[in-house]
Amino acid sequence: MNLRTIGTRITRKTLAITATCLAFLFTVGAANAQNTVEDILSAVVRVQTEIDATARTAGTLGSERDGHGVVIDSSGLVLTIGYLILESSSVLVTGPDGVALPASVVAYDSETGFGLVRTQQPIRVRPMRLGDSAQLNEGTGVIVAGFGGRRNTIRAKVVARREFAGYWEYLLPNAIFTQPPFPVFGGAALINHEGQLVGIGSLVVGDAKQGAGVNPGNMFIPINALKPILGGLIDSGRADRPARPWIGVYTEEVRRRIFVTRLASEGPGAAAGVRIGDIIVSVGGKSVSSMPDFYRKLWSLGAPGVEVPVTVLRQSGGIETLTLYSRDRYGWYRTGKGN
Repeated sequence: MNLRTIGTRITRKTLAITATCLAFLFTVGAANAQNTVEDILSAVVRVQTEIDATARTAGTLGSERDGHGVVIDSSGLVLTIGYLILESSSVLVTGPDGVALPASVVAYDSETGFGLVRTQQPIRVRPMRLGDSAQLNEGTGVIVAGFGGRRNTIRAKVVARREFAGYWEYLLPNAIFTQPPFPVFGGAALINHEGQLVGIGSLVVGDAKQGAGVNPGNMFIPINALKPILGGLIDSGRADRPARPWIGVYTEEVRRRIFVTRLASEGPGAAAGVRIGDIIVSVGGKSVSSMPDFYRKLWSLGAPGVEVPVTVLRQSGGIETLTLYSRDRYGWYRTGKGN
């Protein structure tokens, strides 16, 4: 994934939004009427990271990553998408004045996908307030904003709320899907009509509204998923909840069958003999029928370190049960000095 070049096919017209629309959407809430459009959008910053070539994620996410973040407090705390900062050796945050400030990684949360960094000195902007993402329903109008102010902002609409299963052992309840697609989505701000932050940009998807054929849009992580874990992330770099077992098996669901498409190098799955092309039949002796079902049954077995029996159907037609020795995902990453 080259985060610097995503979306070059989207025209300038798609990214354009009139000042009138922005002003209207951001001043409907009387409590926030004292903030100007510029005040609100100035909290959206640029996040650039460098990653050592030996990092686990360098090959898939790149060794130079470029996206957005949102200033959420007066000390320079910036909320972004976690893959931008994962295994980073250096982090730079650029505010509306164009000055790039060194920052350090505060936390990465693999369960939600959020990342936090803090600049070495405060950024002179008004922090964006956190809103209530539970208020976003299908049809709700929102603003999607990247670094750059009005010129990098679009008006969008929520088209779905549903769980999202990612191939990397990731399951997000009640994800937010919007249209039209915002091209440079990583860490972009999803903003409600009161100028409050209600989501962080994660992905572009081809089925934002399911059942409608090819239907591109974006997936956002709801801000309400951050609120219960924010204190723990700031205090210790980890959410205050039990860790999940991780097996390093990347999958794809096709007609309710779970195919292995890739294996984490030196991960539990590769070590136990799982092969690309295997179909996962059961976990812990229980059959699986979807990626969410697979993940829930895996995580129900216990904490990292628990033995995970996985039955697979080989491409040759044979069935085999393997014992995977799960681990904590964080211990597999090779964190740089920026972490």
